[in-house]
Amino acid sequence: MKKSGISRRGFLGTTAAGAAGIVAPAIITGCSPGREKAFKPVADGTWLDAAPDGPVLKAGIIGCGGRGSGAAINFLNAGPNLQVTALGDTFGDRVEQAKNSILKQKGQEVPEENCFVGFDAFEKVIESDVDIVILAEPPYFRPAHLAAAVAARKHIFAEKPVCVDPTGARSVMATALKAQELGLTIVTGTQRRHQRNYVANYNQVKAGAIGDIVGGNVWWNGGKLWHRDSNPEWSEMEWMIRDWVNWTWLSGDHIVEQHVHNIDVMNWFTGSHPVKAHGMGSRLRRVTGDQYDNFSIEFVFEDGRRFHSQCRQINGCWNSVAERLQGTKGSTNCADAIYDLEGNEIWKYQYPLDSEGNPSSGAMMDPYVQEHIDMVTAIRNNQPFNELENTAISTMTGIMGRISAYTGRETTWEEMMNSDLKLGPAVFSFGKVDIPKEVPVAGEAYDSGA
Repeated sequence: MKKSGISRRGFLGTTAAGAAGIVAPAIITGCSPGREKAFKPVADGTWLDAAPDGPVLKAGIIGCGGRGSGAAINFLNAGPNLQVTALGDTFGDRVEQAKNSILKQKGQEVPEENCFVGFDAFEKVIESDVDIVILAEPPYFRPAHLAAAVAARKHIFAEKPVCVDPTGARSVMATALKAQELGLTIVTGTQRRHQRNYVANYNQVKAGAIGDIVGGNVWWNGGKLWHRDSNPEWSEMEWMIRDWVNWTWLSGDHIVEQHVHNIDVMNWFTGSHPVKAHGMGSRLRRVTGDQYDNFSIEFVFEDGRRFHSQCRQINGCWNSVAERLQGTKGSTNCADAIYDLEGNEIWKYQYPLDSEGNPSSGAMMDPYVQEHIDMVTAIRNNQPFNELENTAISTMTGIMGRISAYTGRETTWEEMMNSDLKLGPAVFSFGKVDIPKEVPVAGEAYDSGA
């Protein structure tokens, strides 16, 4: 077989210590549970079903596709006196769709003079008279947009993931620290941290329900996502951005773009992050882009604990979107159940009742709305919180796994924190996109000594 000639450097970057922009992340405080002889469930805590009233808070949406339009409605559903007053996207049809959706669903009309189109639309939204910026553009753009929003002292809701490469991750970590210094609230789209059953389960684990966590599994195995075929009326740049979820430079590949949810649960429950990855993956049925459609990664933590990560986007296969953590005294699915070592259920989340009087996860507050309730509450109560660094760490974990699978080599956190890898073109214009477009083949992305 002919080698592709793509060097490992193309996927990892150079790894000289002291690379520009490196910021060492503040590791989340460890939360290894205690060793109580008998587990005693703890209370769930208090949740708000709506943010408190207050002066009008105005939000601007950057990225008006399906997720941006959805996030706009989630925000408006979070409480009283909330408005969306500005929209920005690379494409005018996306802005128009979001504008119509907001008008139809919530009866709010975004002024035409506050609807912006183009690569600089994000700047115009930030410069408009908004209090909150909602970032839902393709993840490639998020580090620059986050930095600009924080520089303008805006509160932020940022969808996950928050970057696609190590350079972007370190930029976001630095932005997170600056936002903290400014007292800004930043909520990210890792909504399981705002999902009532997950939070209740986490509290039980933290209280000692399964003892010390020793390992586990995280999965996002599902079917194919959408794609856009190339259109003769579009330039290559326009096609790629409209088809963004299939291109690594725009999305980070699905281990980063989608599986980050489960990786974030792993990091959240353990209170840490892996320090190396051993990965594999392949491309079997994806029809556009340059990404894989399956990954299998072994993540290794500094203390030797090992977690298996698996994600797939292929139709017609068994599916699982879940997590499982094993402890010295039991195990948990992280969502709503805890078991002892014999497999007996020792705790179960009590879901609210549906209209027929049956416990149902569907009757629980939508976590996509809850994260906006929590954000607005923090702003109105002047009690800022900032999730950005945690999400940057979880995103970097996914990037580490992706690079290990692409290259077929062990990849370490230290390499990630010292890599100068930055994906994407140097120039943004509606024409050809000057980037490599070959699909990685593990073992062929080798260092040639150059």
